[in-house]
Amino acid sequence: MVAAPVEDPTHAHDALDALIVPQLDALRAKQRWRSVRAHAPGLIDVAGNDYLGLSRHPELIARACAWAQRHGAGSRASRLVSGTSAELLALEARLATFKGTEAALLFASGYQLNSSVLPALFRLAPTGSTPLIFTDKLNHASMHAGCTGLAQIRFRHNDLAHLDELLQAHPGPLRFVITESVFSMDGDRADVPALAALAARHGAFVYLDEAHATGVLGPQGRGLACTAGHAVPIVMGTLGKALGGAGAYVAGSRMLIDWLINRCAGFIYSTAPAPASFGALDAALDLVPGMDAERTRLVQISDALRTCLRERGIDTLQSSTQIVPAVLGDEAATLAAAERLREAGLLAIAIRPPTVPTGSARLRFALSAALSDAQVECLLSSVRNCL
Repeated sequence: MVAAPVEDPTHAHDALDALIVPQLDALRAKQRWRSVRAHAPGLIDVAGNDYLGLSRHPELIARACAWAQRHGAGSRASRLVSGTSAELLALEARLATFKGTEAALLFASGYQLNSSVLPALFRLAPTGSTPLIFTDKLNHASMHAGCTGLAQIRFRHNDLAHLDELLQAHPGPLRFVITESVFSMDGDRADVPALAALAARHGAFVYLDEAHATGVLGPQGRGLACTAGHAVPIVMGTLGKALGGAGAYVAGSRMLIDWLINRCAGFIYSTAPAPASFGALDAALDLVPGMDAERTRLVQISDALRTCLRERGIDTLQSSTQIVPAVLGDEAATLAAAERLREAGLLAIAIRPPTVPTGSARLRFALSAALSDAQVECLLSSVRNCL
């Protein structure tokens, strides 16, 4: 039977909009409405994640263009079809060396990686058993997405004593401890060596998200996983933050990467990332190990901002990195503060629930070593005047 034609083709749109409108109205009433807003040129960006200023580095731009010239604007196919070149395999080997692992695998984005690599790992559970997943309460949304369909045993944020209790209380044949090394909204860090040692005592595997640590922390910017020796078997990170390009990586043993090539749906069924992103990574791997001066400057700028905020009586939580939250609590007040800073020439974004817990709306400052002395002084004076 052929369906009868729709007499009024706009009706379906209207019916769908009728479902959407009250939901959007509810978000507006709670000060949680979001929109895509073009950021005016000239604003000092203290919201982005370009921690080392590499996104504008001429070598990354030149290398990205060179890879595009050689390989094209797009990759044309998935990695298992025709989206892999000899240069790309060599680049993944370079990245693995940088991370101190046997192998690495590149993805188009961090969200794609976490949401598809984790389910592939959970498939390693013995037949008839379910993997047990221990997650920090403040893990990124992409990690929660990767755990969809399975119960998470959540431990209090960075509370290893609580994690120890939970591991003792929940034995199982396959257990994962999933956490970030630097938390994207609070700017604090996990004690990776202690966490890895705890997991090892219980026979659990650590999955570590290094998105905000790669390039910034650890020897030569290699991240915090290397501070735990080889006790962290699964490490991921992004290429679009301190490394200045786009995409994400997972690093570990050769067997781990081979498993993901064969069983990770997000890798198998996705077109390979654009070659330009590989060129940018190629250049970043040349530059990042030698950028200790930039990493030192980033520490100094971040410490200065935390001091300035605390002098104003503003809570910065346990921030110890280039991510500095200014917790104002009330959502309307946080939006107003962001607008005042914008009028002062600064781009600082209001972060509201559900991204952060209710009652902890904040301005999230994400700093860059590329900020000039004059820009840093503008930031500090604007915080004094506007907050």
